[in-house]
Amino acid sequence: MILSDKRILEEIDLGNIIIEPFNREYLGTNSYDVHLGKYLATYRNRVLDAKVHNEIDGFEMPKDGFVLQPNTLYLGVTMEYTETHRHVPFLEGKSSTGRLGIDIHATAGKGDVGFCNTWTLEISCAQPVRIYPGMPIGQLIYFVVEGDIETMYNTKSNAKYNNPTTRPVESMMWKNKW
Repeated sequence: MILSDKRILEEIDLGNIIIEPFNREYLGTNSYDVHLGKYLATYRNRVLDAKVHNEIDGFEMPKDGFVLQPNTLYLGVTMEYTETHRHVPFLEGKSSTGRLGIDIHATAGKGDVGFCNTWTLEISCAQPVRIYPGMPIGQLIYFVVEGDIETMYNTKSNAKYNNPTTRPVESMMWKNKW
């Protein structure tokens, strides 16, 4: 079950969902619009290796925008910091973003119950497109969890994306045991 606008507001009042900054005008019928933060990053190496730490170079986007190029993976970040303590958050691109040929996540659209952070975006584009800090980029949808949670994400000792940040975070795949 997906939470409605009214239910999202109730969960915010209860402290089960936190969105900072929160603006009522960005609340949709069953989602909340999130915005592109001012920082982007790209990987230093053109060929990435899943078994090693792939370092990134971050930069601040100019206020007059930045042109994304095809065949480059950009890491972005939401302006909004979120916490979700009883629901599963999903981040999807806005249709207006998709119609510009922009994908905002390669595979990581689902958050875990207990995720408390900004969202790193895995941005790619079909053709060159100018983006801007603060533009609407995606929407959060909240699903009800059936059953009790044994270990929330923010309490897991092996959670790799727990450190609050306003900048994109590179892949931590290399920290996995395999």
